[in-house]
Amino acid sequence: MDSHMHTHDPQQMKAIVNRLSKAIGHLEAVKGMVEDGRDCSEVLIQLAAVKSALNNTGKLILKEHISHCIVHAVEHGDSQAVEDLNRAIDQFMK
Repeated sequence: MDSHMHTHDPQQMKAIVNRLSKAIGHLEAVKGMVEDGRDCSEVLIQLAAVKSALNNTGKLILKEHISHCIVHAVEHGDSQAVEDLNRAIDQFMK
């Protein structure tokens, strides 16, 4: 886990966990659609919805990280945190 976990807004983190739980449930439903032989177009539409939900959750995590961890790191002269964030953004945006 993130070493700056203590600085996150607990309500925001709960909202993120809830979004991830919903995305997992949605993905399980898509898996069921494939197993049931549902129409490929329907499956692709639902898979796109899961992908969008994950991307939006990633954006929330990024905003939370910038608001708390990066602000804290800059205040304490931690340039490594900014480098780590840049690497994470590169991976997330692939």
